Amino acid sequence: MDEKKSAAAHPRVVPNPEVPEKTTRRKFTVAYKLRILKEAESCTEPGQIGALLRREGVYSSSLSSWRRQVAQGLLPKKRGPVARRTDPLVRRNAELEKENARLTHKLKQAELIISVQKKVAELLKESSEEKS
Repeated sequence: MDEKKSAAAHPRVVPNPEVPEKTTRRKFTVAYKLRILKEAESCTEPGQIGALLRREGVYSSSLSSWRRQVAQGLLPKKRGPVARRTDPLVRRNAELEKENARLTHKLKQAELIISVQKKVAELLKESSEEKS
């Protein structure tokens, strides 16, 4: 009877069944990756690497990808969007096209001015011939 009273007095605690919305992705620093790789290289007996990975909470695939990154020299990789580097020839080509358009416009203005001057000269010549 005492057991029933104690069970009623202390109800069983039920864990919260809801799943968190989103977990945060772990980001490993370069120093951490190098330290784990160094520790993995020092493991000589069977099972030591597995124990290391369990202790650190790291997958073996991460370890192999970090080894590949070190071999390729890609370890200190910057995160975020890739910076697009413009080709200097494309930029130079755009500058030359802009200058070409500006000079073409200037040439058309000069040709218009010259044609107007020719017409004015012809008119002045005709008016001076009429007077004489």
